[in-house]
Amino acid sequence: MKVLITGAHGQIGTELVLALRKRYGVDQVIATDIRHLDNEVSTKGIFIKLDVMDRKEFEKIAKEHNVEVIIHLAALLSATAESNPQFAWDLNMGGLLNGLEVARELNAMFFTPSSIGAFGQQTPKENTPQVTIQRPDTMYGINKVASELLCDYYYKKYDIDTRGIRFPGLISHLAPPGGGTTDYAVDIFHQAVMKQQFICNLEPGTYLDMMYMSDAVSSIIQLIEADSDKLVNRNAYNISAMSVEPDMIANEIKKHIPEFDMIYNIDERLQEIANSWPNSIDTSCAKEEFGFEPTYDLESMTRDMISKLKVKYKEKII
Repeated sequence: MKVLITGAHGQIGTELVLALRKRYGVDQVIATDIRHLDNEVSTKGIFIKLDVMDRKEFEKIAKEHNVEVIIHLAALLSATAESNPQFAWDLNMGGLLNGLEVARELNAMFFTPSSIGAFGQQTPKENTPQVTIQRPDTMYGINKVASELLCDYYYKKYDIDTRGIRFPGLISHLAPPGGGTTDYAVDIFHQAVMKQQFICNLEPGTYLDMMYMSDAVSSIIQLIEADSDKLVNRNAYNISAMSVEPDMIANEIKKHIPEFDMIYNIDERLQEIANSWPNSIDTSCAKEEFGFEPTYDLESMTRDMISKLKVKYKEKII
C-alpha cells in the first residue's frame, strides 16, 4: 500500500512511520509534517513539509504519490488545545475535513485516531462500553467526538473506507510528550532516567488507560489491514493495555531505579480533564472485529522503556 501520514513527527507518527517503512518499503510511505526535524522520519525516507490546513497542497502531494491510504495524525492534543481552543478547532477539524476530502478525491482509505478524551463526566467510568454517552467538556474531546461522527458520515454518504481507534494514553521512548493529559506517563520515564526525580501534576489514585506505543502502532496496522466487511465500529474502537495511576508507575520504575523519587504538584485543570475520562475501558469489540491484543503490560513496558532510555540518554543506572 502507498501510505501518506500527516503529523509524522508527533507521538504516534514517529514510530508509525518507521514501522510502515519496514513493513511496506521505504518508497511506499510518504511522511509529512509542518516541521522538518533532523531525525529518521525526515532523513531516512520520503518526507515532505505539509500544513494540513493547505487543502490544495495536501491534495497535490497525495495525487503525485498515488496514495491509497491516508493516516491523518496532525492534531493539537488535550492540554495544549485547552490553552488555545479556537486554534485547536481550526486545526483539528479543518485538517480532518481536508484529509477526508482528499481521501474522497482519491478514493483512498482514511484512518484518524480518536481518544478516550471523547468521553465525559456522564460516561460510565469503569469498563466503559464501546457505544455509550459521549459528552466531553474539553475542546479536544469535542473535536474527537465530531471526528468520529464526521468519519462515519463520509463512510455512509461517500463510501470512503474510514477507520479509527480511540487511543488511551500512549507511552513512547522515541517521541517526547506532546501536550496531552496522559503525558505524565511518558515524562515520568524520561525524568526518572535523567534526574531520578519527577513532579507529577495529577493526583495519586487517578486511574487512566495507557498503552505502550509499539502496541498502538501494531493496532493501527492491524486495523488498516483488516477486512472491511468485519468492521462494525469502524471509526471509534476502544483499545487499551492497562489501567494505571501514578504511584503504580513510580513503584514499577523504582524496581529498576531505586533512588527514583516522585512528588506531587497538582495542576487543577489537568486534573479536571483526567477526572472526566474513564478509569478503564471495554476493548472487546476491537478484539473481535480486527484481532487487537496488546503485548505489553506495565511491568514489561517499564523494563523496555528504561532500557531504551538509558541508551538514549547515555546514562548508566544500576
